[in-house]
Amino acid sequence: MRRSRVVYALPLSLLMSGEVLAADQEEKPGMTHSQQIPAAVQKPGKSATPATKVEHLEVHGRRSSTIASSATKTNTPLIETAQSVSVITRNEMDIRGVLDLNQAVRYIAGVTPNLRGGVGTRYDQFLLRGFTIPTFLDGLKLQDSPTGYATAQTDTSRLDRVEILKGPASALYGQSSPGGLAALSSKLPTDQRFYGGVNATGGSFNLYRVDADVGGYATDNGFVRYRIYGTANGQHTQLARTGSKRFSISPSFTFGGDGPTTLTLLGNYQYDPENGTYGGVPLVGSLKRASFGYLPRNFYDGDSSFERFNRKQGAITYILNHRFNDDWSFSTRGRYDDLKTSYRSVYNAGYYSNTYTVPRYAFGTDEHTHNLEFDSQFKGKVRTGFLQHNLMFGFDYMQQSAGEQGYFGNAPDMDVRYPDYHMAIAPMSPYVDYRTNSHQIGVYGQDEIRWRGLVLTGSLRNDWYRSHQVESIYHTDTHQDPSQITWRASGLYHFDFGLAPYISYSTSFQPQSGIVSNDGGKTMRQANPSLGKQLEGGLKYQIPGTSVLFTVAGFHIEQTNVLVATNSALGFNTESGKVHSDGFEFEAHAEPYKNLVLTAAISVQKVHDDSTGKPLIQSGKGNASLFAFYTLPSGPAKGLGFGGGMRYTAKAYGGEASYGSVWVPQYALFDGSLRYDLAQLSPSLRGWTAAASVRNIFDRRFVANCLAYASYGQEFCYYGERRNAQASIGYTW
Repeated sequence: MRRSRVVYALPLSLLMSGEVLAADQEEKPGMTHSQQIPAAVQKPGKSATPATKVEHLEVHGRRSSTIASSATKTNTPLIETAQSVSVITRNEMDIRGVLDLNQAVRYIAGVTPNLRGGVGTRYDQFLLRGFTIPTFLDGLKLQDSPTGYATAQTDTSRLDRVEILKGPASALYGQSSPGGLAALSSKLPTDQRFYGGVNATGGSFNLYRVDADVGGYATDNGFVRYRIYGTANGQHTQLARTGSKRFSISPSFTFGGDGPTTLTLLGNYQYDPENGTYGGVPLVGSLKRASFGYLPRNFYDGDSSFERFNRKQGAITYILNHRFNDDWSFSTRGRYDDLKTSYRSVYNAGYYSNTYTVPRYAFGTDEHTHNLEFDSQFKGKVRTGFLQHNLMFGFDYMQQSAGEQGYFGNAPDMDVRYPDYHMAIAPMSPYVDYRTNSHQIGVYGQDEIRWRGLVLTGSLRNDWYRSHQVESIYHTDTHQDPSQITWRASGLYHFDFGLAPYISYSTSFQPQSGIVSNDGGKTMRQANPSLGKQLEGGLKYQIPGTSVLFTVAGFHIEQTNVLVATNSALGFNTESGKVHSDGFEFEAHAEPYKNLVLTAAISVQKVHDDSTGKPLIQSGKGNASLFAFYTLPSGPAKGLGFGGGMRYTAKAYGGEASYGSVWVPQYALFDGSLRYDLAQLSPSLRGWTAAASVRNIFDRRFVANCLAYASYGQEFCYYGERRNAQASIGYTW
């Protein structure tokens, strides 16, 4: 994907554009739970009661797991959202001991998790309904570099919640994936006078973590509020010769208190001086038995003295909300972020040159991106007869300047029986040197029409995308300037007894790099965006007055204009590719309900690539999961919480190997969690909590995924995460 240079001086109108989305979208960061979601205290199926009439519930700093904003950019009950959305709350992440987004999404229907297994954890890599998806943080897209090595990773301990929106969503977000998107929400100042916590964690592979979070009123009347989060953590990988370290701090301030106008400023700086390895193992010797047996799970194909991954990411975000009256409001947000990555490694070629020896290559890249983005919207309510319209009109803007210098070379072969991790690596040669500048402008509108239990939603958007890339080694100069209209329409009826059938249709687009010819190479042009569309229908049921929600959905997704390589020596593509994804999903969620936290999911899917006649590479056949956690409310063990989960991943297509199609076998893993409120032992321990969790309890050996390309003779696989246990002690006030 092409990007563009950041313009550092922008008109005031752009500086005041921005968007309030994903979490805390149109509410003030310091509002109580009841102020943010008045619908939560109503009878099901009825319209929202004016805020002045809502009973104020003192549930500070959290929103219900049955409320989400990613599907409509407004805080809407999931039972009245005509699209599949999965919510992962801060409480659920704490209970499961989640350390990254890969771990957070493992219990969601439709996810093919951990594409790089238990080793390549420096990026959040998973598929949703068969497709990779973008990530949005605080309502704004985290822009990857064109080649993807300079990609931000958000430490999940600084997040308040995660929402996974399934299916095309370009009508509100612009360029996106047919599979959906991940919407992350940062911890922001709340309405409490003084609060905080410190947590220390240790565990397998020399894991250590210290997390601190403190906030409160900066002025006596709460007009200015603050919150500061920070972490220092590290761990060896399961290969034991590489490791990861991270230092991160996120200060935030909110001005305006409970008034009609609030401004939040959020900063973040994260430094990863090292972050494991990205290599895999040959398919023969991992998925398929070699003449010498199987490679051990801690086999490392690189060189520890040469290995390097250094990432620095900094960002500043503003969120401005203004409420004109009970019906109309304006919200805007923007972010500038700077991301710099330096990476080099030695990796195996995916095959053996003889019985025990694998050829290896050296690779390195230095990437630097500057990203700027804004999103703004007006929201209002009007009535036409007996219909109530919730209107939204928005404008957003994204801009990127990115550059890369890439290097490539040969490395000494390795005998897998007696690996030597300190060989001399010859200097690499430059293979790419580019500069890309891009920007995207989007305007959109949405009308949510309500009548009794009926909810009809229509969204329409137009995007204009521009990109210019100059490559210095091959002296190429390429441009892209597509524009695209996307839309969504949906209908849902919420019955008073809690049932809500729905149907929706939505579209998406993604700019793509590549040269295309429709006449056998006589004329060439830049590739058009790939297009996605989805038809989804289902049923939702929420037990009235509780957080217990059940969702059943069926979907059909088509992605067209997919690039298909030709056999021509000229190296062009055609846009003849089409991908289908069809599936069924079920999810159940309750948090908390009578001291029980429950998550259950089942999905069955078929993802087919017409250009190959095979499934889409790395896509799975579905998944199933169950996690339950119960806290004893009374008795000698009062305050003790315990639970566990099972997660099953169906077989996945790993490409074409020398012997035919590669299918990664299904696997099932088990996790466990414990948590205890130490105040039950003594009043002097009020605020202290001890917790423990373990992933893959039985230490099952399994291959998480594979990438096989028979035409290149390369066949890679990735071992899954080994048993990983951790324990923590924390104090909150």
